[in-house]
Amino acid sequence: MLSLHINHESLVNQLMAYSSHAMAIVTPEGEWVAANRSLCRMLGYTYEELTALQLEDIVHSEDRWADGKRHDIVEAALEYESLVSEHGLMRKNGSTVWVSLNTMRIIDEGTGSPVLVVLHFTEIQERLELEGRLSRTEKLYQIVVDNTRDLIYQTSEAGVILSASPSLHDLLDYSPEEVVGKEEAMLYHPEDLQPLADCKLQGSARSQFRMRHRDGYDIWFESMVKQLKDSSGSTVIVVIGREITDRKKQEDFIREAQRIALIGSWEWDIDKGEIALSDQLYLIYNLEGNHAKGRLSQLTDLVPSRDRQRFKESIEGALEGENLSFEFRTSTRDGKDQYLHIRGVVVLSDTGIPERMNGTIQDITERKEIERKLQETIERYTSLKKYNHDAIVSLDLEGNIINANKMTEELTGYRLEELIGHSFSSIIGNQDIKSILTHSLEDMSAEQSIDRIYHKDGHVAEVLATIVPIIINSENVGYYIIAKDITEQKRLIIDKEAAESTNKAKSEFLAMMSHEIRTPMNGVIGMTDLLMETTILDTEQRGYLEIIRKSGDTLLTIINDILDFSKIDSGNTELLEEPFDIRGCIFEAVDILSPKAQEKRLEVSFSMSPDLPPVLVGDYQRLKQVLMNLIGNGIKFTNSGSVAISVNKEAHVGNEVKLRFTIKDTGIGIDKEKVQYLFQPFYQLDNFMTRTLEGTGLGLAISKRLVNLMNGEIWLEPTDGPGSTFIFTVILKEIERRNTGIAEHAPLNGQAIQRALRILIAEDNKINQMVLVKMLEKQGHAVRVVENGVDVINLAYTGEYDVIFMDVHMPGMNGLEATAVIKDKLGDNCPIIIAVTANALKGDRELCFAAGMDDYISKPISTRVVFDILRKFFDI
Repeated sequence: MLSLHINHESLVNQLMAYSSHAMAIVTPEGEWVAANRSLCRMLGYTYEELTALQLEDIVHSEDRWADGKRHDIVEAALEYESLVSEHGLMRKNGSTVWVSLNTMRIIDEGTGSPVLVVLHFTEIQERLELEGRLSRTEKLYQIVVDNTRDLIYQTSEAGVILSASPSLHDLLDYSPEEVVGKEEAMLYHPEDLQPLADCKLQGSARSQFRMRHRDGYDIWFESMVKQLKDSSGSTVIVVIGREITDRKKQEDFIREAQRIALIGSWEWDIDKGEIALSDQLYLIYNLEGNHAKGRLSQLTDLVPSRDRQRFKESIEGALEGENLSFEFRTSTRDGKDQYLHIRGVVVLSDTGIPERMNGTIQDITERKEIERKLQETIERYTSLKKYNHDAIVSLDLEGNIINANKMTEELTGYRLEELIGHSFSSIIGNQDIKSILTHSLEDMSAEQSIDRIYHKDGHVAEVLATIVPIIINSENVGYYIIAKDITEQKRLIIDKEAAESTNKAKSEFLAMMSHEIRTPMNGVIGMTDLLMETTILDTEQRGYLEIIRKSGDTLLTIINDILDFSKIDSGNTELLEEPFDIRGCIFEAVDILSPKAQEKRLEVSFSMSPDLPPVLVGDYQRLKQVLMNLIGNGIKFTNSGSVAISVNKEAHVGNEVKLRFTIKDTGIGIDKEKVQYLFQPFYQLDNFMTRTLEGTGLGLAISKRLVNLMNGEIWLEPTDGPGSTFIFTVILKEIERRNTGIAEHAPLNGQAIQRALRILIAEDNKINQMVLVKMLEKQGHAVRVVENGVDVINLAYTGEYDVIFMDVHMPGMNGLEATAVIKDKLGDNCPIIIAVTANALKGDRELCFAAGMDDYISKPISTRVVFDILRKFFDI
């Protein structure tokens, strides 16, 4: 190991002698031990002069007696191992030098007590002067910050607010103390945080931001964002913002006005050859972003290449003193036409030389479209006027003809040249046309005064005229007269009224015939039923009665067919919309016709698709009528074999069901040449002179019309075998069974009545009285008869009767009126009232129900019908 013997005193002397820093060593009592040359130079003393002074003599008095207390440097140094402080030292020339004093005590290893104090002086005069200047700057900054109306605040690099000006309170209603230490994002609109961050990245930038007031609304500021370094070298961000809300509103107002007007501005600096565009022009030209920094190299770039030469000529004209006004067509990005209008004015220098041109560009596409539509309207009006089937004449306020169309020439016999300038009065019988026109402004009926136009050859055309004022700029400048020649229409109206009168007479005749024929038929059929059920007859007598009953049934069928066809043919048939059981409808039709089939020993079969809905909505009776017509025809024209009926579901869309019915027989069939006549009314396959089967020939015609009313079709299916096959379709609606409302054969009050009924008959015809009384008495009921409405009301009030059979037509008070009175008086305690009427036309059934009747039967009636109607309401 190398052993060194060092003279410590010599080492200390060398360190002090060659150090560039001012140093000294003193004893704990403050006596000088050593002082180097650097310290002597700093204070302007020689070594001998310095060491002759006490340490306290060179320390500025303000440092010795700070706060009114004496401070000793050595005593303070002895208290700490190392101490740093700042002091003012007095130079020999009386000036003060400011130093940073670093003291260090030296400890005796044996005793552990301080034996020396090392003093290290660093001059800080320059730093203090700099700090002084900085302090003054800060004070000035603070004065500005405290008194400015602009917003000033500082943040850290992370966006935490370090300080803020008092103006923050006036502008955003926050005190500086509230925001210091918080994120500056709280002061900004969320959409402006990213632009603020972009400004910070640029180091120094100016932009516009929305800052949020404490109450939640936004205020616009134009702000300068600048990065600075603090004394520690950290980055701070200074934001200085000036409120521009009013300016922004003005800019937005101008921008919005330009947007609404579809107008933008441009400026051409002729010397520099630069063209600047406003923001609105980006929208007009469909440009994106800061396209070419809003500048173009040539003014002609504003128009498409095909128009540039023409535009260049317009620019040259403007530079020579003309106005710049240039329209052109271009295309939008989606390929639609766009029309633009460029205007410009030239600004001259003091010497009269053009130096710049200012102008606007406006999107006039909408105006062009309006002009196009206006032109189209004019052309349409001209065409309407020219080719109209009515005469159109334009008049001035005096009633003189200004213009007219071709139809006016035809209606009057005059050429247009002969009409223009003449009064319209001359062609309407010399009436005062001016008075009529003036009066028409207040009373539209005035135009009825113009009801005829006199032709040049003397004949008169009846017209329907319309007077229309011509209004331009809210001022009446003339009139149009539109005259329709109704000579032919009036003739047609007369013919129509005659036809309607004939139809009305026909309907009244049918109603009368229905009543007059059905009333005696009721006696014929009713008495025949009674005779066959009550009288002991031999074979010959029963045969006679069978012929009478069959003839009556045939006659009734003929009457019903004629009435049905008349109602359907005149459009007076309306289908009912009621829920019913489709299977029951088919069963009933087959059941009614089965006896006729059994007489001829025909097999009648039917099949139904299993997917048929159980309940459908439609007209039960009309569907059954079609089935009975087709099945009846099959039985009528089949002498041996069978008649087969099948029903299938053809389609089901929503709640609508399309059914397909097929009726096939093995009868005589139908000749192909006669198929085209099948569904024509009154047509019969066998000639009336040779035919062996009875009928009106209306069954198929009625069926076709009823099927059509049910949105279906009917046709004869071609077949190679014997017989014929008829097919028809109908569309009905499906509902759930629980909502069907299908009437059940149950007692009215829900309890079975196992007794004879008390029945009141209101009927004025003696034969009909006898027929109905005998039928009811045969069934075991107690019956009483009255002949007018007043008597039936009086007896109904006694409450003794279960049922009233009410004739509709009676002397005095009719059945409808009597029913209304009884229903109103008795309410729920009213007996069952059943209409008995010979009327069977459209509306008769509805009238009965409207009056309050519970059901309806038409004459002639049979024992079976009477029994069924009572069984509907009572368990008998």
